[in-house]
Amino acid sequence: MAEEENTNTPTTNNDEETEILRPSFPLGRVKKIMKLDQDIKKVTSEALLLISLSTVLFLQFLAEKSSEVAVEKKRKIIKLDHLTSAVKRHQPTNDFLIDSLPVPNESVNKSSVVKKRAEPVEKPLPLGTRRIDAIFQKSVNQEN
Repeated sequence: MAEEENTNTPTTNNDEETEILRPSFPLGRVKKIMKLDQDIKKVTSEALLLISLSTVLFLQFLAEKSSEVAVEKKRKIIKLDHLTSAVKRHQPTNDFLIDSLPVPNESVNKSSVVKKRAEPVEKPLPLGTRRIDAIFQKSVNQEN
């Protein structure tokens, strides 16, 4: 009887070893991006899954390396400079990705960004109208 009980229970060794991999990115969009290449006519579901999962792994790798650079520079936020440094340090990534990264602009102060937003845009007024500021200003003729 003890042998019969053992044969009725399913083994869980295979269940623990195999995991169902689910991609993070929408497969439809990944397929559209892949088909942007004119050489690709058809995309199999296996290839689509592999590309999606490898993209996730690559982005995790890139984020980890960029995070290491940010920690070395004692920063809490990862910026484009940190990403560029991480890419330059890893030669295989550097070979194909360095040309695709945007060139970092000169450091822009937040105050200059705020000033640009705060400046009013001067538009020409329609005929027969005036600005409301002109109503509250004393004209030269009224002072005398």
